[in-house]
Amino acid sequence: MIVTKESVTPTDITLNVTMASEDEEPFIGRSYRRLASRVKIPGFRPGKAPRSIVESHLGRTALVQEALEFMIPETLDQVLSDEDIQAFADPQLELLEIEPVSFKAVVPLEPLVDLGDFRSIQVDREPVTVSEDQVDEVIEQLRSEAAPWDPVERPVQFGDLLNLNVDGTIEGEQAINDKEVDFIPQEDNPMPMPGFSSNLEGMAAGETKEFSLSVPEDHNQEEYAGKDCQFKVEVLSIKEKLLAELDDEFAKGIRDGYESMEALKDFVRGRIREDAEASADRQAQDASLQELLKTASIQASDLIYQRELDHMYEERERSLRSQRMDMDTYLGYIGKTGEEWREELRPRAEERLNTYLVLRKLAQEEGIEVSPEDIQSEIDSIVATAGDSEESMRGSLSSESARESIRSSLVNRQVMTRLVEIAGAAAPVSEDQPANDDNAENPEEETTAAGSPDPEVPEQGAEPDA
Repeated sequence: MIVTKESVTPTDITLNVTMASEDEEPFIGRSYRRLASRVKIPGFRPGKAPRSIVESHLGRTALVQEALEFMIPETLDQVLSDEDIQAFADPQLELLEIEPVSFKAVVPLEPLVDLGDFRSIQVDREPVTVSEDQVDEVIEQLRSEAAPWDPVERPVQFGDLLNLNVDGTIEGEQAINDKEVDFIPQEDNPMPMPGFSSNLEGMAAGETKEFSLSVPEDHNQEEYAGKDCQFKVEVLSIKEKLLAELDDEFAKGIRDGYESMEALKDFVRGRIREDAEASADRQAQDASLQELLKTASIQASDLIYQRELDHMYEERERSLRSQRMDMDTYLGYIGKTGEEWREELRPRAEERLNTYLVLRKLAQEEGIEVSPEDIQSEIDSIVATAGDSEESMRGSLSSESARESIRSSLVNRQVMTRLVEIAGAAAPVSEDQPANDDNAENPEEETTAAGSPDPEVPEQGAEPDA
């Protein structure tokens, strides 16, 4: 076997490999055994024809071509071992000749990552404050959520629950025909068309009203865009929220119950603070990571970035398959070719790979490692929340790939925690709450190990369900 280095750079090596007949022989033998069972040769049962007969019948080239699938990668593995070359990602292979077999391999090497003066990174953490207005807003949302709808005999107001018959025609064609549909009119609600809710205000139960609205230009049904829709709406019933008094009895009726209104407020105040702290953590982590990327310099093979782009493309294909859609249909829907879409993905692929490389380097610099015991503890924590699925969950987490994924996640959490510490943006530790860096959350990955306590605090500004 002849191995020559066509080019050597700090980021990759290009090898030319020419195999001798004795190097090819073991692979040709395997190729013969695979082909012999599939090829029909007169006078011989499948798999029983001697190699000389099979080779004479098919030709040596056919045996070589059958063997290329495993001949080239296995030969390259041996070459890399002999040359003491560590490939960072799958090499790029190109067949040059088939007689004798020769091929080219571009081998990406370990990227060169310099974190620069990363210890000088400084990030300001957003201060966390909880106002009484925030607490009152959440209490009002809980109050609205718990309130029943009560029939009223008065005209429609914004926020009521209406039961309607709605008929809509556009240029004489019926576009809407909803019977006994529930609807909550809001002043800023653009559905089904801007102005619809405003036209309902002041109507009485049993009343019918006709009005016209212009269909928005960006309507999802293009054939209706810009045209007038003639509505005929009948109000069948009107209900309003019957809000409870904000007292201790109200607090006792919220989920599992709280002894007093003050106890409920204390809980809400704590949950708002937890959410705000989590948000501040994510912002600090994101800002610290962006500063680290600015200070770092990376030299990596273009082939590594191409592999990352391929990986992201494959991820999207799997996601589409789970939605019963193929890539061609998706590309047609967004109006792009495969190459155009890949080019759009390229910046994200580069950022994702660069992030991985700098965090990996930081873990090395800081000596961050995860032991098998840490991995097992995390598995036990996840399994403990599985309930009746505990056995199947433990089985799914026992594979090497699952354990490696957990190891990577744990390392990432610890690296991000350490990075925020270096940047001076770690959360202040209260006197009654000791620090616990091992439980820091990764902004990219959130694994819930335990259910959140009741009641769930609504997102600020969210509309309660009707």
